[in-house]
Amino acid sequence: MTTGPAEQTTFAGMPTPLYSGSPSRLLAWLDCPRRYRMQYLDRPRPQARPQRAHTSVGIATHNVLRDFWDLPAGQRTPAGVAELVRTSWIDVGFRDPEQSAAWRLRVRDAVTDYLRTSDRDNQPVGIERSVSLKTDEVAITGRIDRLDDRDGELVVVDYKTGRQVPTDDDARTSLPLALYAVAAASMFRRPCHRVELHHVPSGTVSSHEHTDESLGRKIAEAESIASDLRRADAEFKDVGIESSRFPPRTSAICSWCDFRAHCPEGQQMGPEKSDWAGLEPAGYDTTPRERDDA
Repeated sequence: MTTGPAEQTTFAGMPTPLYSGSPSRLLAWLDCPRRYRMQYLDRPRPQARPQRAHTSVGIATHNVLRDFWDLPAGQRTPAGVAELVRTSWIDVGFRDPEQSAAWRLRVRDAVTDYLRTSDRDNQPVGIERSVSLKTDEVAITGRIDRLDDRDGELVVVDYKTGRQVPTDDDARTSLPLALYAVAAASMFRRPCHRVELHHVPSGTVSSHEHTDESLGRKIAEAESIASDLRRADAEFKDVGIESSRFPPRTSAICSWCDFRAHCPEGQQMGPEKSDWAGLEPAGYDTTPRERDDA
């Protein structure tokens, strides 16, 4: 007797499965289809370059701002911040030990100054909070740096540590922030329309107040990207790297790409940036200061 296949994953008339991913995955596709393929689809995954210093600074800063809210109220002081920076520091990618030590002090100063303007007694609703959003087309998951409660409404806060100070337009156009707002509102059953980018080095806050309509447009944008990705992923599964859906999108960013060594077109865009190039000119105050416990 002839038997059919041992496993059948789809049947005629079944709905199309949701496309599952993160905002970062969606944006990686928009930035460069080839980098998207190498980062998310290629197996074995091409080896990425070692971590750069500005990434170490960013991760350490985020970790300090995460752990700060776990401190008892009496330890939410400059001394407490200094200890968190010391224990969270990532000594990777710097030119030499002296540069690493100088930047550790700069991060200490910048985070302390930033937190001086915060309400240290008002515990956020969430820190590094995982959220999810489902529509008829996509299932999006991500993590919010900080979720505040302000007068009964939720506010999405995202920390930035790079050289460029974000603008209100950056907050308005950010796809991840909008998706996080929708997800937070759904999960907590409370309104969430305001999104903010907090640039820690300068203390600048850029913001946007979404409407239900503008959030709906962002959801539609995510669904459109996911539709393209569903087709691209399916073709890659069939033909692999022979697929024509993953061309390089060359630009000045190629000099910073973690997968540059595997992309001849990207290498032609200019020399690779040094491990510490993202630190200069410094976004942080270049003169470390002595701190007290006030």
